[in-house]
Amino acid sequence: MPAEPQHQHDVFASGLHPGDLAKLASHGQLPAIVRQLTTLGGCSRPIRLDGHRTEVDPATGLILRHLDSAQMPAGCLLVRCGNRRTTRCRSCAEVYRHDTYQLIAAGLRGGKAVPESITRHPRVFATFTAPSFGPVHNRPSSDGKQADRCRCGRAHDQDDPQLGSPLNPERYNYPGAVLWNAHAPALWSRFMLHLRRAIAKAAGLTQRSLSSTAKISYAKVAEYQRRGLVHFHAVIRLDGPDGSATEPPAWATKALLTDAIHTAVTRTRVDGPRLDGEVSAFAFGTQLDVRPIRGNDFEGGSPITERAVAAYIAKYATKGAEGATGTLDRRLRLIGELQAFDIPPHAERMIRTAWDLGARPELAYLKLRTWAHMLGFRGHFSTKTRQYSTTLAALRDARAAWQRAQARVPTTGADEGSTLILAHWVFSGIGLTPELARLSAALAPQEPGAARG
Repeated sequence: MPAEPQHQHDVFASGLHPGDLAKLASHGQLPAIVRQLTTLGGCSRPIRLDGHRTEVDPATGLILRHLDSAQMPAGCLLVRCGNRRTTRCRSCAEVYRHDTYQLIAAGLRGGKAVPESITRHPRVFATFTAPSFGPVHNRPSSDGKQADRCRCGRAHDQDDPQLGSPLNPERYNYPGAVLWNAHAPALWSRFMLHLRRAIAKAAGLTQRSLSSTAKISYAKVAEYQRRGLVHFHAVIRLDGPDGSATEPPAWATKALLTDAIHTAVTRTRVDGPRLDGEVSAFAFGTQLDVRPIRGNDFEGGSPITERAVAAYIAKYATKGAEGATGTLDRRLRLIGELQAFDIPPHAERMIRTAWDLGARPELAYLKLRTWAHMLGFRGHFSTKTRQYSTTLAALRDARAAWQRAQARVPTTGADEGSTLILAHWVFSGIGLTPELARLSAALAPQEPGAARG
């Protein structure tokens, strides 16, 4: 992919040459630059802001603290980009992955304001796949271990670029595949509606009385298969009437929840648009996998533990279509831009199909051209119900509070609650000069290993 243009003219307000770190050192500015870059934690595409922030005591009018971007070492305020994609910013994506792990884990074993009694609630790990839109190159397995030969006659390696591409591209239903991705979020919403109905019927309750007896909580993430279609991984849990804080009723069991999920999937269907005189409809694929989640102390040999589920979901929270299919990780402004990228033929054809369908007036509501780089999918990659556990915002606030405490910012003695804050910030650009990017990468903390609880 072509590199994004670097905005170098406003990196230093002092007028010093941005690439001359030796000159910075000789002027005594290098330590200050290092301190400012350290706060980025290795972010490779920080947002540059110009402006000021002033804290004033409203009773006396005394200025307690003042921050001006022009007086900062880099000549601007640098803020982490916060992008969740590994391909865009590895550092911020790693933070997002760990936050997602903590969010999922809290809903499985407690913590972060979730009681530990949550471990006694029925919960399952479910995977929902997409239907077939034509045969593709794959690695079929009859014993779950050894890959058999594909229909093409070959036994593909795990990293074979042909995997997921159609055996016959001319007969593959590309419009159907793109439109299924576009309707996947609506399909999940419809599934949740049928799941509530199935649970209520299994419990001998009406849908209205179910809400006063039990609540359904979930956290899910979308993952792209190599064929370019999304499927969902979800933790689904049954709680009491007030969510995680209350015990579920006696009839709420893992078996009941599992059966209700299977029933709901078979009934879930979303009507699509009418194209060329034909009405389309969308449903989940037949490959539905629902497994009970065990505690970490489970000795029965099952790999579906709390830790494994949280780590598995967190892994896919930082990946998009580009990781599995080789497509783009950014939007297209013109379809002609595709020529500048090295994209596999299957992904390119799905992008072009989405672009062509996006020109049809009856499909304008799907915004397919905006989401062509995502092969039509326009939903959030990770979603959850409010009562499942904590939120990403709460985790970010807790981290910011901890960082302020570690920084030991001096106080003025004034009541912080009565401080008047006057601030004005404007967007200046994105990214660092090559020299500062290398320095920032050198200052970044060592990339942690697997997510830890």
